[in-house]
Amino acid sequence: MGAVKSKRVPRAVREQQMLDAAVQTFARRGYRAASMDEIAEVAGVSKPLVYLYLNSKDELFNAVIRRESEALVAAVTAAVEPGAPADRQLWSGLKGFFAHTAENPDGWLVLHQQARTQGESFVREVAAMRAEIMAFVTALIGAAAKEAGCDGELAERDVAGIAHALVGAAESLAEWANARTNDGTSGERECPAAKDTAAMLMNFAWAGLGRLVDGERWAPGG
Repeated sequence: MGAVKSKRVPRAVREQQMLDAAVQTFARRGYRAASMDEIAEVAGVSKPLVYLYLNSKDELFNAVIRRESEALVAAVTAAVEPGAPADRQLWSGLKGFFAHTAENPDGWLVLHQQARTQGESFVREVAAMRAEIMAFVTALIGAAAKEAGCDGELAERDVAGIAHALVGAAESLAEWANARTNDGTSGERECPAAKDTAAMLMNFAWAGLGRLVDGERWAPGG
């Protein structure tokens, strides 16, 4: 009997292996410095096979951004507690966001830092992801205002602005939470748990929003 042939890896599985290798390489080396040779080596395949599946470095990077964006949005939406009050939904969504970015630091690094600076097509992919999350947060803030009976007092522009501020704060906190620092004495700083980071943002932002929907307004001079 002849030797048993090894099973071929399905294309979809092989492509995900390449994308995994690309995320790791782009995060470590940066888009410009990362090479297709290195990505192929990390994936355990030949460089011609990477080109066969994903055509070019630009298309590979776009595929990485698209996959990581979809995974992040899916993690946030899956974490939300349906039917809960608006603040509870936002808190659970933030927990999902911070948990996902902590578990996938390379993917978050590519999305948050690299994709925004490497070209218009990459920026569009990230913008589409942010738009989905922004729409979700905007709807929750609008729901909170409605629950408090002051949806008429918070203009649509105000709600959208607050949502942008909240999403921007979450992105900044995720970068802070995932950072590793070394002061030479105490070693690496321990990353906070996702629920703690989410609670930190809720205490900072939602507490103030609660006062806003109650009719309080800040003004220079008090």
